[in-house]
Amino acid sequence: MAVLVGSYTTTFAQNLINGELKNLLNQSLQYFPKVKEVQQSVQLAEDKLALTELNKYPDVTIDASYAYVQPKIEVAFGEKTFQFAPVHNVSGALNGSYTLFDFGRLQTNIQKAKLELQTSKHVAEQLKHSLFFQISQLYYQIIYAKKAIEIQNQVLQLLTENKIIIETQLKNGNAIQLDLLTIQSKIDNELNRKIDLETNVQKLLNLLNYATGVSTISEGQLSIALKNYTLEDAMQMALLHNPSIAIAKDKVSVSKTDVAITKLNERPYVGLKASVGSRNGYLPQIQDPRFNYNAGVGFSVPLFNGGKTKQQIKIQERSLALNETNVVSQIHDFEKDIQAALIDIKSNESRIKNAATQIEQAALAQKLSVSKLKNGTATPIEITSTNADYQRALLNQLQYQYQLCNAQLELIKLMGVELVD
Repeated sequence: MAVLVGSYTTTFAQNLINGELKNLLNQSLQYFPKVKEVQQSVQLAEDKLALTELNKYPDVTIDASYAYVQPKIEVAFGEKTFQFAPVHNVSGALNGSYTLFDFGRLQTNIQKAKLELQTSKHVAEQLKHSLFFQISQLYYQIIYAKKAIEIQNQVLQLLTENKIIIETQLKNGNAIQLDLLTIQSKIDNELNRKIDLETNVQKLLNLLNYATGVSTISEGQLSIALKNYTLEDAMQMALLHNPSIAIAKDKVSVSKTDVAITKLNERPYVGLKASVGSRNGYLPQIQDPRFNYNAGVGFSVPLFNGGKTKQQIKIQERSLALNETNVVSQIHDFEKDIQAALIDIKSNESRIKNAATQIEQAALAQKLSVSKLKNGTATPIEITSTNADYQRALLNQLQYQYQLCNAQLELIKLMGVELVD
């Protein structure tokens, strides 16, 4: 995992999440198949860079040939016949070619390959961020569902205790059968809600197993230790560390090198060629192979190609302008999304504080209704109402805690902050 995890070391990691979630995230890097795919794309980009750098070395080949030629190339001089070329032509040579001056072509292509490698690493980092974000969302969703089940168990326990009281009162003639049926109906309704929640937990754990290979969660707190950020601080973090913005900037850099490479096609080219070997066909002993060698310099200057180069430069410059506009647009969208996440964080923190008072009030009302029920002065409707209010207050606080986690995760994702070291 060195390729993926170590590819974006500029982002600092904070102690944001608990150890169980960290283990799940690290496990996903080893387990999720898509991670291996992007690792291979990074390795492919590294191989392409190595291939481009190898162009600085000369090309050397060994060539050998044989040709049978008829009719003979000969001329008659009097009674003698002179043969100017052998019937059996053989040759062997060691050939080499080397670029003396390419006027920056090689270095520009190497720079482009490096930028493409950097883009591949950023794409790998983007996948990791996206995967971590989704698994974290799933993790807190499971915790939310489990805590909702705990609330259901509390409510069911209270309802069961109230049912026992009503059953006693029914025996003593202080209640009617409808009272018992009413509270039993409420119990059955809450049991169905609990079954729905338990079914949802099983489905969520199945998704967790799909991404990490782990299907159980032992810890569980709806909390992330994220410090407070201003919009300016969060935007600065995003500009420095978010892989999506980095990829958009990489595209701009690659487009610039494409323009530079195309412009270099208008420059001349100077190369060296040399060959050493043996062949026959030399007069006067045309059948005998003889040592031979040659060396020379080639010079090529592009003069006219119908304007194709200029048109290609024009197209690539438009592509560059498009990529630059995309960066500006993406940053603008990030500013909007970060602002929305900060608003959600602040509003949910306030709601959690307010929910604490509501829970205290609802719990007190529920206790009073139970006391009245024991004294025979409360109706099942009143009991049901106070239990529902207490349950609603607990669920509201839980919902706000869950929404706060989601908003914090969204901000972490937008800023590009590492969840694990």
